[in-house]
Amino acid sequence: MVKIRLSRHGSNKKPFYRIIATDSRSARNGKFIEKIGFFNPLLKNKETSLNINLEKVKYWVKVGAQISERVKQLIKKINKIK
Repeated sequence: MVKIRLSRHGSNKKPFYRIIATDSRSARNGKFIEKIGFFNPLLKNKETSLNINLEKVKYWVKVGAQISERVKQLIKKINKIK
């Protein structure tokens, strides 16, 4: 099953997340199918801290991917910004 979820990168106490489409059995930072966007919680500017390609999200949901709870919240947040 394909999931759309976060993958953590960055150093200690400076997280940076990629939003990825991946097989649900793969590790959190393991191999992924496609990069969909990114999220940097440390940036103050809301517009530059979050970037999601909504067309890719729609495609993956259409083919049966499930979205994690945190990514659902981020998608709602980006819809409010636009």
